[in-house]
Amino acid sequence: MIITVLLVVAIVVIVFLIVVASRPADFRVTRSASINAAPGVVFAQVNDLHAWQAWSPWAKMDPDAKNTFDGPPSGTGASMAWAGNNKVGEGRMTIIESRPNELIRFKLEFFKPWQATNTAEFTFTASGGRTVVNWTMLGKNNFMAKAFGLFVNCDQMIGGCFEKGLAQMKSVAEAAGQPVR
Repeated sequence: MIITVLLVVAIVVIVFLIVVASRPADFRVTRSASINAAPGVVFAQVNDLHAWQAWSPWAKMDPDAKNTFDGPPSGTGASMAWAGNNKVGEGRMTIIESRPNELIRFKLEFFKPWQATNTAEFTFTASGGRTVVNWTMLGKNNFMAKAFGLFVNCDQMIGGCFEKGLAQMKSVAEAAGQPVR
């Protein structure tokens, strides 16, 4: 009887390990929004990390998070570190590429509650009198992330935050700038 139970447990564990190991190694989450403001106005909301407090969904999750800034005030080399509650954790983001009104790419480093390094980017495209913003995060799934993904839809979780952030960015940018003509 005990041997049968141990054998069943071993089979379940082996199947679980195989399923987790077979999950995709890479992930990509992207959301878009169309904003009635010029690309330069929208670009400024992302390129200056100080402006994120007005629209970032994570700033709303923990308004008391400690943010520190390093490097230039905006553009390539600008960096923001944060330490907050269990919803926002602790980490740092650094702008590694900034092409005015086109693209901003970040190195994202997460320290707590888990460690990971990912890439995030924003693209800005003028289209029909508006600016289309794409917010993307991509990276590698380690074993724990693959296992977590079996129980939580990370695309919906992260994508939902991106959708909230883009909606808030839309409000801020449209109030701050002139529409594309």
